[in-house]
Amino acid sequence: MSDLPADFYFPAPRQQRYCSQCGTLLTRAIPPGDNRVRDLCQHCGAVHYQNPRMVVGCVPVWRGKVLLCRRAIEPRYGFWTLPAGFMELEETTEQGALRETLEEAGAQVEAGPLFTVIDVPGVNQVHIYYLANVLDEKLDPGPESLEAAFFDEADIPWDHLSFLSVSSTLRHFFEDRKQPEFGVHRYTLPIH
Repeated sequence: MSDLPADFYFPAPRQQRYCSQCGTLLTRAIPPGDNRVRDLCQHCGAVHYQNPRMVVGCVPVWRGKVLLCRRAIEPRYGFWTLPAGFMELEETTEQGALRETLEEAGAQVEAGPLFTVIDVPGVNQVHIYYLANVLDEKLDPGPESLEAAFFDEADIPWDHLSFLSVSSTLRHFFEDRKQPEFGVHRYTLPIH
């Protein structure tokens, strides 16, 4: 193990300088047959594509109340959020949403249908939320959460929610709950 503090590590920047295949300095150009500028290795020919990152999560519900977690990490430390996070390799969006809910809230849930698909081009992300039924009211928040709690609609801390994708998903949830069935919502959040 390293002697570095636990909060020393952070996600690497999206922009690469060197080829991950051979270590040569990258250039930026449009590859033959492409239509966008990419990071290219003039030595080994590797094209380093950058694609949006997937954030997956749940709208977990227990007896009509929605489960929220209060963030113990930046960005938006101390603000409330739906349990969600970056999708990992070799998992489906649903598996990632369930994993994040277990990691952040310690909640056992059963995934329901897809609920929101939100393009967030300003940060190169796509946020996907599933409806979910909480199977047991016991919660055991992990290190990324200060606490986890169930909220009635009237008690949602609207002014202390972490991200626009969270507040918009919750607004859709409470509106749809008044209807005969839930819909699937797909939209783009504005770039600020």
